[in-house]
Order: sequence, then C-alpha cells, then structure tokens
Amino acid sequence: MNKLAMRRMWFQVHKWIGLLLAVAIIPLSLSGAALVWHDALDQAVNPQRYAVSGDNLLAPEVYVAAARPRLTAGEAIAQLTLPAEHGMPVVVAAARPGKTQAGPPARTMVYLDPATARVLDVADSRNGLVRTLHVLHGSLLLPGVGRTIVGWIGVAMAFSCFTGLWLWWPTVGRWARGLRWRRHNNTDTNLHYLTGFWIALPLFILSLTGAWISFPAFFGGLVGEAPRRPPVDRSAKPLAAPALALGTVVERAVSVGKGELRSITWPTNKRADWTLAFAQGERTANVTVGDDSGIAAAAPQRGPQNNVARWMRRIHDGTDMGALWQVIIFLGGVIPALLGVTGVIMWWRARGWKAELKRRQQVARETAFAAK
Repeated sequence: MNKLAMRRMWFQVHKWIGLLLAVAIIPLSLSGAALVWHDALDQAVNPQRYAVSGDNLLAPEVYVAAARPRLTAGEAIAQLTLPAEHGMPVVVAAARPGKTQAGPPARTMVYLDPATARVLDVADSRNGLVRTLHVLHGSLLLPGVGRTIVGWIGVAMAFSCFTGLWLWWPTVGRWARGLRWRRHNNTDTNLHYLTGFWIALPLFILSLTGAWISFPAFFGGLVGEAPRRPPVDRSAKPLAAPALALGTVVERAVSVGKGELRSITWPTNKRADWTLAFAQGERTANVTVGDDSGIAAAAPQRGPQNNVARWMRRIHDGTDMGALWQVIIFLGGVIPALLGVTGVIMWWRARGWKAELKRRQQVARETAFAAK
C-alpha cells in the first residue's frame, strides 16, 4: 500500500470515528472541561452552601442535632464530614429508605455553617448540575452500559488522535509547513488542522486514562496490579438509633487516633462499628469504635495511593496536578467539541462539492454523447 492509499484509508477511519461519535464526544468533552474545577463550579451554582461565617468547629453532636429536623421520616444519618479547607461547610449525609438502586446510594445532604451549625442548604445527592455532569461524563446518563460505552469512546478517541496526526502531516515539504494557519481557504478547516495538532497529545493521554478508568480490570492486569476491592454492600443501612452516643464515640476515638477529625461514619445493620477518619498530613488514619462493645481500635494506616490506577485518575481529572495541567485538561475538553463541529462542517461541505462535481461530470458525459 503506497502513501496515498494509506492516507485515504486513515482519512476514512478518522472521518467515520468523528461522524459516528460526534453526538457523544461533544457532551463528553464539554462535561469533562467543566468538571476540571468542579468545586469552584459547585460554589458558583450553589453559593448558599458555602455562605459560612467562620471555620471554628463545634462538637459533632451539635451538627447532628441541627441536621435532624431537616430530615424526613425514615431517613437515618450515615456520615458527618468536617471541612478540610477554609470556607467549606460541614456536611451531614442521611440515607433514604427504600430499595437499593444502581449507582451511588441516594443521600440527603445537609450543609451546615461550621461556626454556628446553621443549616445552609439541603439537597439530594443525585441531583444538581455538578452531579449531572459527573454522571454524564462517566456514563453518558446511561445506567449499566454507559461506563463501558464511555470506555470504548476513549479507545476510539485515542486512535483518532493517531489518525489525525497522520492526516495533519504535510504531504509535501517539511513538517513545519503544517503549523501554518492558512492551509486551506476555509476558517473551519484551518481551525480543525491547527487545534487538532496542538491538542493531539494531551487528548491522547486523556482518552487513554479515561479508557483505563472505565476498564480497570483489563488495564490493571497489564501492569500487574490487583483488581480493585469489591464494592461496598449497598444494602447496608445505617442504624437509626445506635447504642453509643456520638459524643462518647468521638471521645473514645480521639484517645486512640491522632490528627484532625475529618469524618464520622455511622454503624450499619451489616457492620456494628463506627468509623472515624483522622487526617495526618497526606495520610488518613481510621479508628473504629464498636457500637456494641465501645472498644476503640486503630485501623492500619493508609498512605497516598501511588499505584498506576490512581495516577491515571489524577492525570485524567487533574487532582493535585497543578494549574497548568488543569488548563490543558480544560482545553482538552473544549477543543474536541470544536473539532467535532468543524469536522461535521467539513464533511457536509465536501458532500456538496462532490455532488456538484458528479453533476458536472454527468452533464459533460451527456453533452459528449449528444455531440456524437
């Protein structure tokens, strides 16, 4: 196969990947761009949740007492999360009664002012713009098969980056000619070529890491990492009336744990232990307190997870990766949407001139036949 035939083949592959997946790629890319700064986005969309008056913390039982009146019948508190950063609220999460559904368990989230325990907002954990963007980006809002579809889109996008670079490479002259703006008379085509070149490598990385997140067992096997832990039993229900008072639980846990208290998880009908997380720098230490025995015990200390899967997720969402990479991820979400739009425009215009060329050729043949 000569270079021209290979170029035509890669062009067809690149074109049909873009056309067939454009409807999915555009929302997937834009939602990913928005989620780069998901905390800031949530603060912008829900400012009432972050209208705190100070950072001084009260006793955990004060927050629980303030949150209970905002819960409905049958809801049981599952977790209390204390702020780890300045300006963040205390969050009480309550489990809802009813059948267990696929996906994260439904929770009623009560946001409280750390300094006063005043209720700032009450929300459904499955609703809201940021949550919808997360589900859209992770599964295209398709329960069950959505995550797999997103993973294969990541594989296709990685391959599209390769074919796009092949097509970008100038057929005549040095490669630097490809960096020119006016390679074509149409602005959309020039945008497609130039932005596609500059975003190709970051987009390949984001596509690969996205596929890795969707297929952890497959990629984990390639690097020799053990499969992830089995998911938490979603049928477990937090105890509505634990035997131990919250103040007693905290007192006994503090005698064992060191560091700043970050969260308290209630015992359930499947596991009669309170779990309290203490922050120790970058590490998190858990302390369990038996609700039936009252005995506090330190769990094995967990450090930062630096395995490949963790790095893939950090690279993909930009967590602790610095502002520069986060900006690149943002552009890696916006530009593919632009490439999808310009690609469709280029394809539609090509259909027009090809149809016109075919019409002229037909007229020429008919004219030549009539002249005989």
